[in-house]
Amino acid sequence: MRMEKQNIKLVALDMDGTLLNKAGEISEENRRAIKEAENQGVFVVLSTGRSYATCSDFAKSMELQSYLITVNGSEIYDNQGKLVERNIVDSDSIQWMWELSQKHGTHFWAISCDNIYRAEMPEKIHDSQWLKFGFDTDDESIRKIIMDELVSKGNFEISNSSPTNIEVNAMGVNKAKAIKLVCSLLDITMENVMAVGDSLNDLAMISEAKVGVAMGNAQEIVKEKADWITATNEEDGVAKAIRKWVLSN
Repeated sequence: MRMEKQNIKLVALDMDGTLLNKAGEISEENRRAIKEAENQGVFVVLSTGRSYATCSDFAKSMELQSYLITVNGSEIYDNQGKLVERNIVDSDSIQWMWELSQKHGTHFWAISCDNIYRAEMPEKIHDSQWLKFGFDTDDESIRKIIMDELVSKGNFEISNSSPTNIEVNAMGVNKAKAIKLVCSLLDITMENVMAVGDSLNDLAMISEAKVGVAMGNAQEIVKEKADWITATNEEDGVAKAIRKWVLSN
């Protein structure tokens, strides 16, 4: 890609490790660049592994006027908080993954349509609708065993949001697919998208966007797939990417 401004009409931003700094905050420089992009008619969409409950306040604080992609694309909301699409993981799979985490002694978290569970699960797993399950362990050998088990099932979308975890969504659910739906609703295409992220759950959107940007703190495989590498999330990397590829002045 020639290093020049592109016809970007939508900016898709991961949150943890990307938009947010280590303190879990959005820097003033990132806020300023996002506001300037919106003022030029560019849609800014948070595209995160987080649930709606744990990311909507950030969107509201920036007064974003677009869609919100949550749980790695499992859910899409409009700017009024109305659900546009939902993709669930069947409860039998959630039960199996929870038992797998217990067998190998990993940390875990699970996101249902109305709650987030850490350290313990509800008594009646099958009474809830589920969006994602996550494993977390520093033990690389255990991660590989779990990954092999997940892959052998053949019915999961597998990624991560940090080098020590594994995130599991329903097959075919990822941020790129969700962004394509949002693009269709806005009458634009992936040729008009810049996507910014740092982890494997960002890989699809970075690969399929016109401009795929990896954070300076991104995992190496993400950097390899990106069109451009920006600064870290401690150095306003999002703002630098917006100014490089999006803003007209």
